[in-house]
Amino acid sequence: MEKELAIEFINQSIFRMDESTHRIKLCLETLQEDAIWQRPNNASNSIGNLILHLCGNIRQYAISSLSGAEDVRVRDAEFAARNGPGKQELLERLAGTVEEAKACMRGMDPAELLRVRRVQGFQLSGIGIIIHVTEHYSYHTGQIAFWVKCLQDRDLGFYAGVDLNAK
Repeated sequence: MEKELAIEFINQSIFRMDESTHRIKLCLETLQEDAIWQRPNNASNSIGNLILHLCGNIRQYAISSLSGAEDVRVRDAEFAARNGPGKQELLERLAGTVEEAKACMRGMDPAELLRVRRVQGFQLSGIGIIIHVTEHYSYHTGQIAFWVKCLQDRDLGFYAGVDLNAK
């Protein structure tokens, strides 16, 4: 039973990560290149910054801490950038990072879900790390979607064809 629960937890986390990747892809498809690095104000980040940040965070938490790979993240650079790769390269980086993280998660021994690790100054179990990565990815996906909706004044169709009033 323990192994089945671990597999289900990881599969549901991966499902949510794939959902976020798909939503960001839909967002990027609607934008012109010059909108990628546009900031709504000085206290906010561009979509480009958010994607760099997601890549750094997912790599640090899910790849480095779960697999033991070296942590090479330079967090401040994710937010300092004022321009950078175009939307296709950003999406490819993000998708590649997510695929690598998913492979780390799928390859985990169930006992590793309980082992505590130190990451970004926090003490987290494997479960805590996967929850963090999943919710953090979803949180910033929502920010990206909100900014795209503000820029374009349109629905992004995340739930097109789904009856959300079904009981």
